[in-house]
Amino acid sequence: MADPKDTQDEHETSTDNADDSNHDPHFEPIVSLPEREVKTLEEDEEELFKMRAKLYRFASENDPPEWKERGTGDVKLLRHKEKGTIRLLMRRDRTLKICANHHIMPLMELKPNAGSDRAWVWNTHADFADEEPKPELLAIRFLNAENAQKFKVKFDECKEEVRKSLEEGKNKANNVAEKLEELSIKDEKTKEEKEKTEEKEKTEEEGKKKSEGEEK
Repeated sequence: MADPKDTQDEHETSTDNADDSNHDPHFEPIVSLPEREVKTLEEDEEELFKMRAKLYRFASENDPPEWKERGTGDVKLLRHKEKGTIRLLMRRDRTLKICANHHIMPLMELKPNAGSDRAWVWNTHADFADEEPKPELLAIRFLNAENAQKFKVKFDECKEEVRKSLEEGKNKANNVAEKLEELSIKDEKTKEEKEKTEEKEKTEEEGKKKSEGEEK
């Protein structure tokens, strides 16, 4: 027959174990850090295009050279709200690390990658994915041909918009230069007229003094 004391000890032990299993400790942090808002610079931009894709770069430094995967995530085309510049930005899933970041320029051209209807290849002279600008040969692959075509259409629209913006800026710069030149010519004429007037007044003054001397 079991000793009641032993039975009681077993009951208390099992109860203690149950309490341990249900125990949910809560620890207050030693130092309380305030939440900080992390800016991505996208706050000042308008999103023109966004689609999931996989990005590659051509590693020409390898022997032999080869295509290296940079990451999978959303590729975006963003227009700056004040400057009007447009850039391509792509971040990796989860880590959000940048794998492509460069301005769209008029001379950029998307070319089919190895005959695929869902991938494109293009060159950029200054990709800022690693913070410092570097020339890169990039390739991007979409889920299907339809998505790839949507990207190309928007990419080409952005190129045209940038081209027009650069032309307008060039025309404005030319207009400013012309106005500055006109002001310069006008200032020269004003200066020349002033010198002639001063010379005339000086001559008249000398003539007047000469006449007064002869009268004396």
